[in-house]
Amino acid sequence: MTTSPDHAIILTVGDEITSGDVANTNGTWLAQRLAAIGLTVLMLAAVRDDVVEIADAVRAARERCALLVVTGGLGGTPDDVTREAVAGAFGVPLELHRGAADLLHVRFPDRTHSYVDRFAQLPVGALPVTNPLGGAPGFRLGNVLVLAGVPAEMKATFEACEDALRAEHGRPPIRSVRLAYSTTESDIVDVLERASSGHPGVSVGSYPHYEDGHKRVEIVLKSSDPGALEAARTWLESAVGEALAIR
Repeated sequence: MTTSPDHAIILTVGDEITSGDVANTNGTWLAQRLAAIGLTVLMLAAVRDDVVEIADAVRAARERCALLVVTGGLGGTPDDVTREAVAGAFGVPLELHRGAADLLHVRFPDRTHSYVDRFAQLPVGALPVTNPLGGAPGFRLGNVLVLAGVPAEMKATFEACEDALRAEHGRPPIRSVRLAYSTTESDIVDVLERASSGHPGVSVGSYPHYEDGHKRVEIVLKSSDPGALEAARTWLESAVGEALAIR
Protein backbone atom coordinates (compact mmCIF):
# COMPACT_ATOMS: atom_id res chain seq x y z
CA MET A 1 0.00 0.00 0.00
CA THR A 2 1.34 3.45 -0.95
CA THR A 3 1.84 5.85 1.93
CA SER A 4 1.84 9.62 1.75
CA PRO A 5 4.81 11.46 3.29
CA ASP A 6 2.46 14.02 4.84
CA HIS A 7 -0.10 11.70 6.43
CA ALA A 8 -0.29 10.60 10.07
CA ILE A 9 -2.58 8.33 12.08
CA ILE A 10 -3.30 8.57 15.81
CA LEU A 11 -4.17 5.47 17.84
CA THR A 12 -5.22 5.91 21.46
CA VAL A 13 -5.19 2.85 23.70
CA GLY A 14 -7.39 2.20 26.72
CA ASP A 15 -10.66 0.66 27.87
CA GLU A 16 -11.47 4.01 29.47
CA ILE A 17 -11.47 5.61 26.01
CA THR A 18 -13.43 2.95 24.13
CA SER A 19 -16.02 2.75 26.92
CA GLY A 20 -16.60 6.49 26.89
CA ASP A 21 -15.55 6.92 30.51
CA VAL A 22 -12.78 9.35 29.49
CA ALA A 23 -12.86 11.84 26.63
CA ASN A 24 -10.16 11.37 24.00
CA THR A 25 -8.42 14.67 24.66
CA ASN A 26 -5.02 13.16 23.80
CA GLY A 27 -6.17 12.50 20.25
CA THR A 28 -7.42 16.05 19.80
CA TRP A 29 -4.22 17.57 21.15
CA LEU A 30 -2.01 15.35 19.01
CA ALA A 31 -4.00 16.12 15.85
CA GLN A 32 -3.44 19.83 16.42
CA ARG A 33 0.29 19.42 17.04
CA LEU A 34 0.76 17.18 14.03
CA ALA A 35 -1.00 19.76 11.86
CA ALA A 36 1.44 22.36 13.17
CA ILE A 37 4.33 20.39 11.65
CA GLY A 38 2.46 19.89 8.39
CA LEU A 39 1.07 16.36 8.83
CA THR A 40 -2.53 15.62 7.89
CA VAL A 41 -4.23 13.11 10.19
CA LEU A 42 -5.92 10.40 8.13
CA MET A 43 -7.55 8.68 11.08
CA LEU A 44 -7.94 9.10 14.83
CA ALA A 45 -8.94 5.79 16.40
CA ALA A 46 -9.16 4.11 19.80
CA VAL A 47 -8.62 0.49 20.76
CA ARG A 48 -9.12 -1.54 23.93
CA ASP A 49 -6.37 -2.76 26.26
CA ASP A 50 -5.97 -5.99 24.35
CA VAL A 51 -2.61 -7.18 22.99
CA VAL A 52 -3.98 -8.78 19.82
CA GLU A 53 -6.31 -5.90 18.99
CA ILE A 54 -3.62 -3.27 19.55
CA ALA A 55 -1.09 -5.23 17.49
CA ASP A 56 -3.57 -5.65 14.63
CA ALA A 57 -4.40 -1.94 14.70
CA VAL A 58 -0.72 -0.92 14.73
CA ARG A 59 0.16 -3.35 11.95
CA ALA A 60 -2.61 -2.03 9.68
CA ALA A 61 -2.17 1.66 10.48
CA ARG A 62 1.60 1.88 10.08
CA GLU A 63 1.29 0.71 6.47
CA ARG A 64 -0.99 3.64 5.63
CA CYS A 65 0.97 6.63 6.89
CA ALA A 66 4.35 8.26 7.31
CA LEU A 67 3.89 8.50 11.09
CA LEU A 68 1.71 6.53 13.48
CA VAL A 69 1.39 7.97 16.98
CA VAL A 70 0.19 5.55 19.67
CA THR A 71 -0.67 6.82 23.15
CA GLY A 72 -1.66 4.90 26.26
CA GLY A 73 -0.93 1.58 27.94
CA LEU A 74 2.68 2.16 29.04
CA GLY A 75 2.12 2.07 32.80
CA GLY A 76 3.15 -0.64 35.22
CA THR A 77 -0.21 -2.38 35.75
CA PRO A 78 -1.35 -5.66 34.13
CA ASP A 79 -3.64 -3.90 31.65
CA ASP A 80 -0.77 -1.81 30.25
CA VAL A 81 0.12 -3.99 27.27
CA THR A 82 1.05 -1.52 24.54
CA ARG A 83 4.75 -2.42 24.60
CA GLU A 84 3.96 -6.10 24.04
CA ALA A 85 1.44 -5.24 21.33
CA VAL A 86 3.80 -3.00 19.36
CA ALA A 87 6.52 -5.64 19.61
CA GLY A 88 4.03 -8.17 18.25
CA ALA A 89 3.07 -5.86 15.38
CA PHE A 90 6.73 -5.74 14.32
CA GLY A 91 7.38 -9.41 15.02
CA VAL A 92 10.11 -8.76 17.59
CA PRO A 93 10.43 -9.60 21.31
CA LEU A 94 10.69 -7.22 24.24
CA GLU A 95 14.06 -6.72 25.89
CA LEU A 96 15.42 -4.56 28.68
CA HIS A 97 16.81 -1.36 27.19
CA ARG A 98 19.84 -0.89 29.41
CA GLY A 99 20.21 2.84 28.73
CA ALA A 100 16.56 3.55 29.54
CA ALA A 101 16.74 1.40 32.67
CA ASP A 102 19.86 3.13 33.97
CA LEU A 103 18.26 6.55 33.58
CA LEU A 104 15.14 5.39 35.41
CA HIS A 105 17.18 3.95 38.30
CA VAL A 106 18.82 7.36 38.73
CA ARG A 107 15.51 9.23 38.55
CA PHE A 108 13.65 6.86 40.88
CA PRO A 109 16.24 5.53 43.37
CA ASP A 110 13.60 4.64 45.96
CA ARG A 111 11.69 2.25 43.70
CA THR A 112 12.62 -1.39 43.28
CA HIS A 113 14.60 -2.22 40.17
CA SER A 114 12.06 -4.82 39.09
CA TYR A 115 9.25 -2.24 39.00
CA VAL A 116 11.33 0.40 37.21
CA ASP A 117 12.67 -2.14 34.73
CA ARG A 118 9.10 -2.87 33.63
CA PHE A 119 9.08 0.61 32.05
CA ALA A 120 12.37 -0.09 30.25
CA GLN A 121 11.17 -3.28 28.54
CA LEU A 122 11.02 -2.12 24.92
CA PRO A 123 10.63 -3.88 21.57
CA VAL A 124 13.97 -4.91 20.10
CA GLY A 125 15.24 -2.08 17.92
CA ALA A 126 13.17 0.64 19.60
CA LEU A 127 14.72 3.95 20.63
CA PRO A 128 13.50 5.41 23.94
CA VAL A 129 12.07 8.94 24.11
CA THR A 130 12.44 10.78 27.40
CA ASN A 131 9.30 11.22 29.51
CA PRO A 132 10.18 14.29 31.60
CA LEU A 133 7.16 13.94 33.91
CA GLY A 134 6.77 10.20 34.50
CA GLY A 135 8.39 6.81 34.68
CA ALA A 136 7.34 5.26 31.38
CA PRO A 137 9.53 6.49 28.51
CA GLY A 138 8.06 6.77 25.06
CA PHE A 139 9.78 5.01 22.20
CA ARG A 140 10.15 5.00 18.44
CA LEU A 141 10.23 1.93 16.23
CA GLY A 142 10.15 2.40 12.48
CA ASN A 143 7.47 4.95 11.68
CA VAL A 144 5.67 4.39 15.02
CA LEU A 145 5.95 6.77 17.97
CA VAL A 146 4.56 5.45 21.26
CA LEU A 147 3.69 7.78 24.15
CA ALA A 148 2.33 7.40 27.67
CA GLY A 149 -1.40 7.98 28.08
CA VAL A 150 -1.40 10.37 31.05
CA PRO A 151 -2.11 13.68 29.25
CA ALA A 152 0.64 15.71 30.91
CA GLU A 153 3.20 12.95 30.30
CA MET A 154 2.02 12.43 26.72
CA LYS A 155 2.41 16.13 25.93
CA ALA A 156 5.83 16.42 27.57
CA THR A 157 7.15 13.33 25.78
CA PHE A 158 5.82 14.48 22.41
CA GLU A 159 7.42 17.88 22.92
CA ALA A 160 10.71 16.17 23.79
CA CYS A 161 10.87 14.70 20.29
CA GLU A 162 8.90 17.35 18.38
CA ASP A 163 11.97 18.98 16.84
CA ALA A 164 13.14 15.61 15.55
CA LEU A 165 9.70 14.90 14.09
CA ARG A 166 9.65 18.29 12.41
CA ALA A 167 13.09 17.70 10.91
CA GLU A 168 12.01 14.28 9.64
CA HIS A 169 8.42 14.91 8.55
CA GLY A 170 8.00 18.66 8.72
CA ARG A 171 6.25 20.59 5.99
CA PRO A 172 4.60 24.00 5.98
CA PRO A 173 2.12 24.04 8.89
CA ILE A 174 -1.53 23.45 8.14
CA ARG A 175 -3.29 26.72 8.96
CA SER A 176 -6.99 27.26 9.50
CA VAL A 177 -9.61 29.98 9.19
CA ARG A 178 -12.93 29.78 11.02
CA LEU A 179 -16.02 31.65 9.85
CA ALA A 180 -19.43 31.57 11.55
CA TYR A 181 -22.83 32.45 10.09
CA SER A 182 -26.36 32.50 11.50
CA THR A 183 -27.83 30.10 8.96
CA THR A 184 -28.16 26.39 8.17
CA GLU A 185 -26.03 24.17 5.95
CA SER A 186 -28.94 23.70 3.54
CA ASP A 187 -29.03 27.46 2.91
CA ILE A 188 -25.40 27.56 1.78
CA VAL A 189 -24.77 24.03 0.50
CA ASP A 190 -24.23 25.31 -3.06
CA VAL A 191 -21.60 27.75 -1.81
CA LEU A 192 -19.83 25.00 0.12
CA GLU A 193 -19.76 22.76 -2.95
CA ARG A 194 -18.34 25.55 -5.13
CA ALA A 195 -15.77 26.40 -2.46
CA SER A 196 -14.49 22.82 -2.48
CA SER A 197 -14.36 22.50 -6.27
CA GLY A 198 -12.98 25.98 -6.86
CA HIS A 199 -10.24 25.80 -4.22
CA PRO A 200 -8.81 22.26 -4.45
CA GLY A 201 -5.82 23.11 -2.28
CA VAL A 202 -8.07 24.00 0.65
CA SER A 203 -10.04 21.68 2.90
CA VAL A 204 -13.58 22.95 3.51
CA GLY A 205 -15.56 21.72 6.49
CA SER A 206 -18.95 22.88 7.79
CA TYR A 207 -20.30 22.26 11.28
CA PRO A 208 -23.90 23.13 12.21
CA HIS A 209 -24.85 24.20 15.73
CA TYR A 210 -28.21 24.77 17.39
CA GLU A 211 -27.88 26.69 20.61
CA ASP A 212 -30.75 28.22 22.59
CA GLY A 213 -32.96 28.10 19.52
CA HIS A 214 -30.41 29.85 17.30
CA LYS A 215 -29.01 28.20 14.20
CA ARG A 216 -25.38 28.67 13.29
CA VAL A 217 -22.90 27.15 10.85
CA GLU A 218 -19.16 27.26 11.42
CA ILE A 219 -17.06 26.89 8.29
CA VAL A 220 -13.45 25.78 8.74
CA LEU A 221 -10.92 26.22 5.95
CA LYS A 222 -7.52 24.51 6.17
CA SER A 223 -4.45 24.61 3.97
CA SER A 224 -0.67 24.66 4.16
CA ASP A 225 -0.68 27.30 1.39
CA PRO A 226 -1.34 30.73 2.97
CA GLY A 227 -2.18 32.32 -0.38
CA ALA A 228 -4.70 29.63 -1.28
CA LEU A 229 -6.23 29.84 2.20
CA GLU A 230 -6.69 33.62 1.98
CA ALA A 231 -8.14 33.38 -1.53
CA ALA A 232 -10.66 30.78 -0.36
CA ARG A 233 -11.60 32.88 2.66
CA THR A 234 -12.14 36.00 0.53
CA TRP A 235 -14.23 34.11 -2.01
CA LEU A 236 -16.28 32.31 0.64
CA GLU A 237 -17.11 35.44 2.62
CA SER A 238 -18.40 37.10 -0.55
CA ALA A 239 -20.31 34.05 -1.77
CA VAL A 240 -21.99 33.37 1.58
CA GLY A 241 -22.93 37.04 1.87
CA GLU A 242 -24.58 36.94 -1.53
CA ALA A 243 -26.39 33.68 -0.80
CA LEU A 244 -27.82 34.95 2.47
CA ALA A 245 -28.77 38.34 1.03
CA ILE A 246 -31.22 36.80 -1.45
CA ARG A 247 -33.05 34.74 1.16
